[in-house]
Amino acid sequence: MSLVEHLHLFAGYGIEMEYMIVDRQSLALLPLCDYVLTQAAGSCVNEVAVGEMAWSNELVLHVIELKTNGPAKTLTGLHQLFLRDIKRINEILAAKNAMLMPTAMHPFMNPATDTKLWTHDDAAVYQAYDRIFGCKGHGWSNLQSVHINLPFYNDVEFGKLHAAIRLILPILPALAASSPVYEGKVSGLMDSRLEFYRHNQKAVPEIAGRVIPEGAYSEQEYGDQIFAKIYKAIAPHDPAGILQNEWLNSRGAIARFDRHAIEIRVLDIQESPRMDLAVISSVVSAVQALVLGKWGPPAAHRSWSENDLSPIFIECLRHGSEATIEHDDYLKVFDYPDKGPIKAQELWRHITDDLLAAATYPISSYQREVDALVRNGCLARRLVKALGPTPDAARIHGVYGQLCHLLPLGGAFDAPC
Repeated sequence: MSLVEHLHLFAGYGIEMEYMIVDRQSLALLPLCDYVLTQAAGSCVNEVAVGEMAWSNELVLHVIELKTNGPAKTLTGLHQLFLRDIKRINEILAAKNAMLMPTAMHPFMNPATDTKLWTHDDAAVYQAYDRIFGCKGHGWSNLQSVHINLPFYNDVEFGKLHAAIRLILPILPALAASSPVYEGKVSGLMDSRLEFYRHNQKAVPEIAGRVIPEGAYSEQEYGDQIFAKIYKAIAPHDPAGILQNEWLNSRGAIARFDRHAIEIRVLDIQESPRMDLAVISSVVSAVQALVLGKWGPPAAHRSWSENDLSPIFIECLRHGSEATIEHDDYLKVFDYPDKGPIKAQELWRHITDDLLAAATYPISSYQREVDALVRNGCLARRLVKALGPTPDAARIHGVYGQLCHLLPLGGAFDAPC
């Protein structure tokens, strides 16, 4: 997502969604991203513009990314553009008996045998990652996420935005977790993708840090505290300097000073773009409310250390909407009226009710979907309920086949009572 010009806070939104490509009957992964892009562009390319949208490759050939072609001015109705392109891609894939699958992890993938890396333009970058980290693992080749790019105009706006995003990051898995299954088993974690994500670069741990970024509130501070140590740490592994770029940073939110945006990266993808926009609008609205001081003075946000926020994040990735939040000072950030412990689902209900009551935030466009999300819990919880604790392969296949059916319809997954 490229910001053509520098935008002020909340003047545009760059949204990216990743989907895996699977066989229509077996749900086996199919390495067809280059086929789709070739069909759309007339030749094999890394990215093709499709009106207000763009399609592009990712690290592996079984994943394709859909994104806004530049910043969208509003989130209202944005799910329709993603739905339109999902249908277009499914039409292309029909010739190969293939389709797109939602959720953040494939339930049966064996990364050791199913991983096929992108081999066209930019292959050198992916080969470098594979050489250093070994990309035949779940944290590299079995993950689909949503990225939100939020613009800032200058250092002052960057500081406000980064402070707010750091505070909301720990509870995002409680809202968006959708990866409770991999290798044919219920993992016991609601956000298995993030668990792999936070460990997949352990050879150079400085790249991801604690996922929650350090408290840097200017470009200079960010360079000194984050980029400098990342570039120093990767240098012995990357003598050609191929990876010495801002995108090497793998924290849960990364500053992209080259495009004047902060990219939020911790959201699992949902069952359809309509539900993704419910999550996105909730996150964006909460960040905006924090920046504007709805729940207290923004200056206080900067006192929070990543060491304080990280345990909340880990609790939420493990338990999703049922995560327990005990930190009373954290609850006060959002003006929660009682003390902990409470479930993360209750905190999100408080946050979204407060934002919807104001009727001035993007969340208002997806009120029905947001209400269902905070009432029924994250998708991972609903999937576990539908699957049961020890589902067999047929049961998993049936549920994930249902998700594939829901995706182009824009539906919401409801677990049986």
